[in-house]
Amino acid sequence: MMNIPFPDLRPVTPEIIMTISATVLLILELIFKNKGVLAFIAVATAAVVLYTIPSSHGQTFGGMFISDTYSTYFKLIFMINLVLTILISLRYIQREKAEYGEYYSLLLFATSGMMLMASAKDLIILYLGLELMALSTYILAGIKRHDIKSNEAAIKYFLLGAFSSALLLYGISLIYGMTTTTDIYKIAASLQNSSTPSLPLLLSMILIAAAFLFKIAAAPFHMWAPDVYEGAPTSITAFMSVGPKAAGFAVIGRVFYIAFQSIQTDWTAILIGVAILTMAVGNILALVQTNIKRMLAYSSIAHAGYMLIGIIPGTQESMSAMMVYMLIYAFMNIGAFAIVILLEKGEELSDYEGLSKSRPLVAALMLIFMFSLTGIPPTAGFIGKFNLFMAAIKAGYTWLVVIAVMFSAMSAYYYLRVVMNMYMKEMKEEAAITPSPSLGLAILITVLMVFVIGIMPSVVIG
Repeated sequence: MMNIPFPDLRPVTPEIIMTISATVLLILELIFKNKGVLAFIAVATAAVVLYTIPSSHGQTFGGMFISDTYSTYFKLIFMINLVLTILISLRYIQREKAEYGEYYSLLLFATSGMMLMASAKDLIILYLGLELMALSTYILAGIKRHDIKSNEAAIKYFLLGAFSSALLLYGISLIYGMTTTTDIYKIAASLQNSSTPSLPLLLSMILIAAAFLFKIAAAPFHMWAPDVYEGAPTSITAFMSVGPKAAGFAVIGRVFYIAFQSIQTDWTAILIGVAILTMAVGNILALVQTNIKRMLAYSSIAHAGYMLIGIIPGTQESMSAMMVYMLIYAFMNIGAFAIVILLEKGEELSDYEGLSKSRPLVAALMLIFMFSLTGIPPTAGFIGKFNLFMAAIKAGYTWLVVIAVMFSAMSAYYYLRVVMNMYMKEMKEEAAITPSPSLGLAILITVLMVFVIGIMPSVVIG
């Protein structure tokens, strides 16, 4: 009889805590009305295990799962994203009549999937994490069951997401056929021997790249984002704009830097084209949007283009700059969506006309987030872009940074148009707001972080 050793569960403890908590929340549906507090406890416990217990770092499941500094940083972003999403959701889902028992469970399951993706050292684990994240977010996008826009968003996201998953599986099958392994490091060792890249290798790289470019909403795989962002509940839009994007970048970093290192010149050329196209599509199409959620969707596409500039050079400094930018983006983007939730009518650009006269504090907060997304000092958005662009310049991509700066200047038009509406247009009617302690706390955290990182960047850089 074969003796199979029991795997060391310490490196995967945070994921186990999150998954068990999500399952328990489903069971407790009949007992507890407000499950947001229980979700908080789950996140806090997982964070304590991840950041205080030294033995939570290491490899397990035969080297298929790795918990290291790289994955831990991305897990920090996932947990911040989850905590802020729960804070902005508590009152909002009651208002939208979407307070279903599975809401917080699905948020925890989706975050567990993202954590698995960040720690995947094997393409099979990577795929399992991706599907756990994707299936949960498909359901969350359509959680407003009686809203036709929410239903449409979920169906579009599901159909296109299933197609991207198929591309990933085809890419994995090709790479397995060539190397007879799905371990990222063994694939790298196997490909290191080949002097010229073969056609199947390039095809598998393109298919895997396409699957993850879909997850980060990079052009030309961005077509789902505007409709899904607009149709999904605003709290879920905020969650999706950060979590899956961060998970996609975590995977691109690990797979491309390690498994496909031998064909770096090939994937660099592809990513340069994708980055320029993504910045162009995101910024140009955002100019004509009148719906704030659609505008932020195209803005999110543009930011994916900026972050790809951190992947392209292939240096440790540029990769670190991309990771810092992702953390900053989480705070400023969720902050902007929190203001949209705070206003009873806050989804159309016209809803912000004269807001500074009726709600000066709300207008000032929205101004801060718009300035940060534009990249105006002393906000965190400026630090993120400056750090990212400087890393690319040092790696010799000055021409690419010039293009990015031109598109970034273009983005000022649609961000500052919101500010112009708030401060320079007459008020049609007094804006109604639905404040709550949890939403106020989320906005306070995001505003503080936007200024703290903007004034003291050493907090996150280095």
